[in-house]
Amino acid sequence: MTCENGHAVAVVDARSRAVLGTIPFEGESARPMGIVASRDGRRVFVTTGRGRAVVSIDTGTGRPTAQVEVGARPWGIALSADGGTLYTANGPSNDISIVDVARFAVTGRVGVGDGPWAVALAEPAP
Repeated sequence: MTCENGHAVAVVDARSRAVLGTIPFEGESARPMGIVASRDGRRVFVTTGRGRAVVSIDTGTGRPTAQVEVGARPWGIALSADGGTLYTANGPSNDISIVDVARFAVTGRVGVGDGPWAVALAEPAP
């Protein structure tokens, strides 16, 4: 669970609803906003709002493993069905960033209009 004002991600046991710990984010501008888990559960990807980035966190260690700048105030985030591509809604940039998960690099941007906050994907069933 993202904790924007606490500059952290809370690790929560879904069954007991207990907070198991927190993963702090460095810097005043790094405010965790959106979060999505990889299909295998080994990583979570977190947008940082004013931090302009997406951070990859190893769920086994609770440590960040990679970061990529995506645009102004990324809020929403979505992961493709195959787990290979991330999409971030970048509010003031008025665009969506496309991130290759394997390389953890931005491969493109798509203009979408004023102030996007969220991303939803609809992919055809295999």
